[in-house]
Amino acid sequence: MIEQLNSFPDNVLAFVCKGHVTKGDYDAVVVPAVINVLKRQDKIRLYYETAADFAGYDPGAIWEDFKVGMEHLTRWERVAVVTDVEWIKQTMRFFSFLMPGATRVFPTSEAAQARAWIIAAGRGSKTRKQRRLQCG
Repeated sequence: MIEQLNSFPDNVLAFVCKGHVTKGDYDAVVVPAVINVLKRQDKIRLYYETAADFAGYDPGAIWEDFKVGMEHLTRWERVAVVTDVEWIKQTMRFFSFLMPGATRVFPTSEAAQARAWIIAAGRGSKTRKQRRLQCG
């Protein structure tokens, strides 16, 4: 299951994964949220946390995660992953060179620092409309 967290600025998408994550979770929660925010923001931030009861991903969920990330690759400004799951940490470290923005992995004991990091960089970002108004 993926739950969207709402206590973040408009340019920060925040999710927590609990139990077993499926492709359906991505289709129902993550994909619509990404599309919605990209309508209003040129660049977006991602806060992604695995809960203590996280049990893993279906193969379809892993593929959907990859697709969402790659389809909007240049729009990801900063990514914070909060997890104690070793294979997720290693995967993020291995693929972080592909990300045009900053990427950091935090242990769950540092979730507050991860939230502060993702928000601090996101303050003051202009919406797409504000950029058009400024340029036009």
